Amino acid sequence: MGECTRRDFLLSAAVAPLGQAAPRRPQRIDIHHHFAPPAWIAEVKGRPLLQPANTRWTPEQSIDDMEQGGVGAAVISVTNPGLWFGDNAATTRVSRACNEYGAKLVQQYPTRFGLFAAMPLPDIDATLKEIAYAYDTLKADGIGLFTSYGDTWLGNPAFRPVMDELNRRKAVVHVHPTAANCCRNLEYGAAPGTIEYGTDTTRAMIGVTFSGDAARYPDIRFIWSHAGGSAPFLAGRIDGGSRNAKDRMPNGFIAEAKKFFYDTAGAANRGAMASLLELVPASQVLFGTDFPPGGTSREVAQLLAELRIFNAAAMRAIDRDNAVRLLPRLKGIA
Repeated sequence: MGECTRRDFLLSAAVAPLGQAAPRRPQRIDIHHHFAPPAWIAEVKGRPLLQPANTRWTPEQSIDDMEQGGVGAAVISVTNPGLWFGDNAATTRVSRACNEYGAKLVQQYPTRFGLFAAMPLPDIDATLKEIAYAYDTLKADGIGLFTSYGDTWLGNPAFRPVMDELNRRKAVVHVHPTAANCCRNLEYGAAPGTIEYGTDTTRAMIGVTFSGDAARYPDIRFIWSHAGGSAPFLAGRIDGGSRNAKDRMPNGFIAEAKKFFYDTAGAANRGAMASLLELVPASQVLFGTDFPPGGTSREVAQLLAELRIFNAAAMRAIDRDNAVRLLPRLKGIA
């Protein structure tokens, strides 16, 4: 097969269906797709880490992007700057408003959206109540967490009651990165999202594994954003520190990291994917875009195709099948 012909084939396989001539096939599921409820916008306007694209979001904008990129359904979640700014009561109020708005959006567009419910961490009691409300009343598909809250990362023992409840419910937990207080104002010539998000993801993965939470709560299905940040590349080095945590993760960091799932948002490049695929097979990689600030679904699909890393079966798994395996409800809507 000639080079141009092969490239055209890969693109058509990854981007279909985008036009009338494209063959029909099961549509993608975007597991990393953001929404911006009015209550959240009112709370976060003017705060660090807020990207303007998120303040201009509308449901119609999401659906248009999905149509252009062959995405059947998107699982929506809140993005940076998050929900907690030192006022637990405000965080609880805004989390509830986000979840009710998201649930109404799912009701309005039942074949297009799923919901990762926002949580009012670090308030443990409020989070436990919100987990119950999200699952039992709103019928959320899963839970959205951030890598850190202030300077407290996932894996902290204070969060253990939340992890215990998520494990009991066999929750799918999508973890979004942020820049911790320690590191968002460092002066090295780049914005926090360039390095800190990937680094904070790695810190949170280390927190969850080295604390013993990954082994303690095996029924939580973690999805780590952005292909796990820098963790796959550093996995061997991190694993070397596992000798100091044998009582909490007897098989080491890599063995625990191999159990997780990872999305492609912000990582549709050869370096990120090559590192990730050294850690896990394609069956643990999910299509994600980070829309609206992270690019369109069409662009992400094309970038993944141009890598020439995945065969057709692997691409189907990443586009859709892996998400359906985690969230079976999506099989009937996408």
